This record gives sequence, C-alpha cells and structure tokens, in this order.
Amino acid sequence: MTKNFPAGKSVRLRFSVASLFLAGLVAQSINTQAQSKYELNEGWKCAPIGNIKDNGTDVSRSTYSTTAWMPAVVPGTVLTSLIADKKMPDPFYGMNNEQIPDIYRTGKDYYTYWFAKDFKETQPQNGGQVYLNFRGVNYSCDVFLNGHKLNATLHSGMFLRQTYNITKWIAKDGNNRVAVIVHPPEQVGNPNGGQGGDGTIARNVGIQYTAGWDWIQPIKDRNTGIWDKVTIEKTGAVRIKDPHVVTLVPGVRQVDGPQQPAIIQVSATLENATNLPVTGELKYNLDGTVVLKKIVLKANSVQTVQLNDYSLKNPKLWWPNGYGAQHLYAMHLQFVTDGNKISDQDNIEVGVRQLTTEWNTRTESRQININGQKIFIKGGNWIVSDEMLRFSDARYDAEVRFHRDMNLNLIRVWGGALIERPEFYQACDKYGMLVFQDMWGSGDCNGRWTDPMKLDDQWTRRKYPDDHGLYLKSIEDQVKLVRNYPSLAIWCGGNEITPPEDILVALRDTIMPKLDNTRWFIPYSNSEEMSRNVQGGNGDGPYGIQPLSTFWAQRTYPFNSEVGSVGVSDYESLKRFIPTKNMVLPEYDAATGKTKTDSVWDYHKYIGYDDFIDKYGKPKNVEDFATKAQLVNYDQYRGLMEGFSSHAWDWYTGTIIWKTQNPWTAMRGQMYDYYLDPNACLYGLHNGSQPLHVMYDPTDGMVMVVNNTFKAYTNMMLVVKAYDMDGKSRELTQVFVDVTPTTAKRYLSLKKAIDHLAKDKGTFLCLQLLDKDQKTLSENIYWMPNEKGEYSGLQNMAQGNLNATAKYLANDKVEVTLTNSGNGPLAFFNRLSLVNSDTKQRVLPAFYSDNYVSVLPGQEKKVIIDYKNSDKKNLAVTVTGWNVNEKFIQISK
Repeated sequence: MTKNFPAGKSVRLRFSVASLFLAGLVAQSINTQAQSKYELNEGWKCAPIGNIKDNGTDVSRSTYSTTAWMPAVVPGTVLTSLIADKKMPDPFYGMNNEQIPDIYRTGKDYYTYWFAKDFKETQPQNGGQVYLNFRGVNYSCDVFLNGHKLNATLHSGMFLRQTYNITKWIAKDGNNRVAVIVHPPEQVGNPNGGQGGDGTIARNVGIQYTAGWDWIQPIKDRNTGIWDKVTIEKTGAVRIKDPHVVTLVPGVRQVDGPQQPAIIQVSATLENATNLPVTGELKYNLDGTVVLKKIVLKANSVQTVQLNDYSLKNPKLWWPNGYGAQHLYAMHLQFVTDGNKISDQDNIEVGVRQLTTEWNTRTESRQININGQKIFIKGGNWIVSDEMLRFSDARYDAEVRFHRDMNLNLIRVWGGALIERPEFYQACDKYGMLVFQDMWGSGDCNGRWTDPMKLDDQWTRRKYPDDHGLYLKSIEDQVKLVRNYPSLAIWCGGNEITPPEDILVALRDTIMPKLDNTRWFIPYSNSEEMSRNVQGGNGDGPYGIQPLSTFWAQRTYPFNSEVGSVGVSDYESLKRFIPTKNMVLPEYDAATGKTKTDSVWDYHKYIGYDDFIDKYGKPKNVEDFATKAQLVNYDQYRGLMEGFSSHAWDWYTGTIIWKTQNPWTAMRGQMYDYYLDPNACLYGLHNGSQPLHVMYDPTDGMVMVVNNTFKAYTNMMLVVKAYDMDGKSRELTQVFVDVTPTTAKRYLSLKKAIDHLAKDKGTFLCLQLLDKDQKTLSENIYWMPNEKGEYSGLQNMAQGNLNATAKYLANDKVEVTLTNSGNGPLAFFNRLSLVNSDTKQRVLPAFYSDNYVSVLPGQEKKVIIDYKNSDKKNLAVTVTGWNVNEKFIQISK
C-alpha cells in the first residue's frame, strides 16, 4: 500500500473500523521484529578504586573475577549501595548521618567506585544494532565493555546522557560485561552549614543541595554513582532519536462540547548506523489516523525529519487539575523499512493542549492560559523524590497524586536539584500537574547575595559553573528528554537568579527557540517577568508560621514563587526517625521569641511554631505536641490558599507553596513525610484549594465563594451555622447565591456575630454550599478562638458520639462511614488510618478522599481510602479524634 506514495511526501490515512482491525493484525506481526529495550537494573557489583589495581579493559572482561566485590544498587549511588550492604547506617534516622564519612574530609577516592554488570546478549543479525544507554552518571566516568573502552574521552556531567553503539563489541558467546569507573563531582564543596555549604558545589553541572541546605543535611558522597537508568536497546539499521511532538490549540476552548481541530506537529532525528543506505517510512498512528513520510537515509548518516502537520478533529483536550480531564492520546511513532519491518519505534502519550501567557495589568503579573483559558496557579515547590536519588515509578506516582489530592495544579521543581526524570512528568501528565522547571542554579550558591559562608566572592560565584559549554550541552540534552510531556509548562533559568549572561542568552535566544519554542521561558524564579510587587521590586515569601490575617490582608508578590510555613508530622511519623531518648518537647520562650530544641530535632531542621500550639493548651508530651501541631498545620495551609484565592485576579495570578515535600526525614515544609504518610497540612490544602470553595475571611468576617472553574454556578444555597462546644447550633444566614467562572465573590460579613459567639470559649463556624437537590458542593468548618486568641473551649470539650463502619468497595479500596449521633458536640478533627490489623502499623502510601474530618451533630460523612496494595491482608481502620477516643474498625466485605 505504501509503495504508491512518492518519496518525501507526508500522507494521512483514515482507517475504517474493519481496516483498523486488519491494521492491528499487521502491526502484531510486524512488532515481533521490532525494537526492544530492557534495563540493566539487577546484578551489579561495585568496589572502591583503592581495591582495584587493574584497568578497565581487564575489569570489563567476563573472565575477570568480581567475587569479592560488593552488591551494588543501580540505578543508585555509592552511598545507596553502602547502606544496602549495611556498611553505612541509615542516614535518615536520628544522628546517623554524622557517622558517615564526608567526602570533603575523606578525599574523592573514598567514594570513587568501579561498577560492573554481566548480561546476556547475542550478536544481532541482518543489520540490527545494539546500544548501551546511560541516562545519568554523577559525575564523570569511563565506560568499558568486553575489554573495549567505549568513550574516547572522560565523560563528565551529571545531566548528560550517554549512548554507545556496542554492536561490534557484543561477545560471540553472548556473555557480556559492562564496567564503569565513576568519579565524584570535581568540586565536592565544604559542608560548612551554608546554603550549598561553601557554594563551590555549584562549580559543577550538577545538584547543589548535596552540600547541605537549611532543610537538609549534607549527602556525604554527593550522590556519586550511576544514579539513573542503564538500558540495552536493540533496533534495526535505523534508530529514532529525540522525537518532538507539538500540539497547537488555537482559540479559547471549553472543557465540554465539540472542539475545533487541533494541530499536531511531529519531528524526529533518524540515525542510520549501517554502511548501506536505507529506504523506509517515518510514520505515526494517532486516533486511527496514520501520518507518514517516505525517507531515504544515506549510509552512516543522521537526519532530522519533519512530518506534515496533522489536523486532529474534535480533539479531547488535556487540562490542569481542577479544570478538566487529562486526556492522553497513544501515539505510535515508527520507522518501517521497505521490507515492512519495524526498525525502531517510540510510544508517546500525547496531551493535546496549548500554553500561552499574558501580562495581567490589574495584578501586575503574568497569567498562564491553557487552551485559551486563564488558570489561577495553586502550586507546590518540589525538591526531589529522594536525597539519594532512589527513584521509582510508584513513588513518583504517589507523590504527584498527593499534590493532586491537595487540589493543586502546579509543581515547581526547584533549581538546586535536577531536571526531573521522565517518570515524574508521566505522573504529572496523569494527575494534571503543570510543571515549572528550574534549571540548575540558585541565588544562594551562584552569587546573588554576599555570604560569609561562601568560599568565593559574588563575582566569582556569578560565573559558576566552571564549564559553560558542558552546561549548555546538558541543557539541550535534558530539554530533548522531557519536552514531549504536556505537563511541562515553564522553563526557568534558575532559583532566584539568572545563569551567567552567556548561558542566559543561549537559552533564551537559541536553545529554547530551536528545541522547545511553545513554552514560557523566564530568566529566574521570582523574576519581574513573572510579577512586580506593588511597592516595586520582586521576590517571594513570607516564610514560617504566620497569623492567618497575613494571608488574607497583607498583599505580597502577585505571582509568588515561594510562600511557606511549618510542617511537623504526627507522632507516628516522628517515631520513624527520632530515637525515644530524643522525644523531647520544644520549649518556646515568648520573651525572646526563640525555641529550644533537642539536637535530633535541630539536626532534622525543625522550625518553631512559636506560641501557636500553646493556644490549644500547653502540650503534655511530644505526642500531644504533634497532635496539636496538626491543628495548626491544617489552619495554616487552608488559610494560606484561601487568602491568596480570595484575591485571585485582583492581587494575584498564582502562588506556590514553599514547600510541599522533603527528600529525607526533615521536620519542615511538607504535606506528607518521607515515608509517604500525610499530615494535616495536606488536608488543609485539600480543603482550602477546592475548585469551588466557600470560605470565611477572619480579618473582616466576610463570607466568600471562590470559583476556580470555567463553569458558572447558580441558585446555590449558602448556609452558615455556628456550633458551640456542646454541639448546639445557631443558623446565621441562609441565602441563594450565584458565582461566575474564575471568580472570587464576597457576599456578607458576619464578624460581629461570630466575635460575639466566640468571645468566651470560641465557636465552630460551618459554611455550606448546597445545590438545588441539597447536595453539598462545599463544606468548610472553622474553629474560632476566644477573644484572647486561645482555644479554651476546645480544651474542655466533651466526648463526641462518633460511630464508624468500614467496608471494602474493591480489593484496594475501602469506604469508611462516620456518623455523629447528634446527642452531643461535634466529633472534631478525626484522623483516619488504614492499618495492618496485626501490627497496627499504617499502610503506606494510602490515599484518603478526606482526613482530619470533623462531623457535625446528626451528620454522616463518607471517606474513601485507596491504598494500591491489593496484596495486603488483615487490614483495619483506626479513627482518632480531638474528642473521640481511638476506634479500631474491622472492614466488612
């Protein structure tokens, strides 16, 4: 069929249902000869350089004995392997990290290691090719295979992929060995307690936080190792490299209804690795249509091919979380030779969406539009999934899902870390998280400020890294790695600082226009290209614990890239990494404003709650402290997002929380702990970030509704009630309200009434939005302090009459029903936990449709728990509340 098309022409074929079935059969038969790829992720061994006196050509022969070598973790780091082999303690527990020798003091040879892996692979036939791929090695390496050195010069750079055609070096007997000697970063930095230590870690093209930061201790090997995937890839004569998919969605689109066409643009680089010319077709199948181009590739050549634009009729669009669905099309990109054999193929998930930005003259900040619609950014700052780079698809999925569950729509990947892995972007595509991706650099290390902790002066640090050519080459490579993901929205030159001028100019004027010209590029994270403060200048913050009025009444930066607060998890979480002897209450001194903390708490970067916890009564012990901290956590993050949302499109176009997760067992800035156990921060955000949300402004008593959707809501009933500590209710108002799309609307002030009711003991304030069928669209329960700002009533609440049942909805899903009989007070602030019924330990990760739930007198609430661990048996649910004793609930079938 394809022989009738002239060379160089792109053709679209629309299949009927019958022909699609036949095409599927043909594809099945073709695919048996297609490209294959597998990871080399087990069976590695490693040894320190001091133990190996032989060279790489010898070490890489399968006859060379590695019996005495240590098992290695690949992907992983030297430290990962040492910990796995119990030669180093778990650095996440207590003060164990101090027992691990730091590379700055040991010298780099201490963490310079050989890695070796034996694998089976036979010599290919009929022009087939075999490639060895490294997706990330830190920091430099030489690679050997079967007695041959593969790289002509030392490979350097943490963020530069390596690909070697090993076809001619494959062993005739199929027994192969790859050996890699990995050297640490050239500049390891002095971990002197500064941000990035003495700053010299930034002279490399690599991660900066490994020398320590204000939220993490130094990683003692600086992440030396084969830290990302190693794969063997088998193709025919022609290989597809770095495909590029662009989707154009003109106009202003709605989520529902028929859509005007979208334009799909596809290109790829083709490499013919043989000594003969190859004729074939580059083609893809999308939504039942084939687009193809006939190609003749010269011998030993590389050619970039652009296919004709394809107009996708009535597309299913990709939207950020909260605004619409995240539809992904399966695109099958192939190079098929004249002999109807697939030489190579790449399966790409395509999200059809277009991002644009414009300057909002009212807010004096940039606004982000997706498919022509403005998106109010509710984001979280992300560091990295694990400080020792132990990444996994499952962990990425869980962490990004937590961000979806917070009702956020953007994740900013901070510049002191890395350009995230493709699996992270896949999770963001799935859950509707836009990604604001910093490049490698931070004002702390790169000279934005004078800093006595730094070795070099500002002028020297502004020139970091040492090798600008390597930096730019690495950026080009990483852009090609992740540019096809629809979630990727923003490229940023660095955290709070631009890269050096020559790098910035190359990024802005050459690399991005050439490689990825449909995304927003900003020079640095809090740039005036994002926003201008009303008083002039730009920036971020505030940080740390805040009175709620700060978020509502104090105007900050119109597109704020960092604003953050506390994040201590509950007692179950603290027990995972704090020894019993160090379970010591922090002591806050109101006179000095300082907090005295235990050494382990300090080591794990605890920041104080000041007197916010004491307002609930002086904590009796650490368990009581952690329980009361959750009340503060919930209130802080609900108030933060409500305050910013209340001024959406007036003061702000978005805000990004600093920060939502930790790559180790830190005690600040996290919505869930390292072990994937959520705390109340997550559910405060889940509430305060609802797309349609009713809320109360504590500064002026205004009841408001924010609508961060494209849908208008009409004839809703707004019901406002107050409940005293005994559960008696008082209706304050009941009125029909409307709200237009993407709007924050103020209705009425109840400040006098609330202040009067709360004067002595505080009060509960319940806001509800009901639809015409009296179904709850949004509910928000506040606990208001007394006139002294204390929660005296909460401290003396009677026990709540809460009943709870649980049943399985599926193998990995449980429904919990909470019922308050109505003969007493609210059942306040109940933490649900899915646990192993034998050990009483929480099942992690587990995802709750809501948590830290308050149940009104006479009310019933349901919570769905999805735990993605269908192999786990003997499960139960525990419920523990402020005024509810712990309940242990068996799960019925």
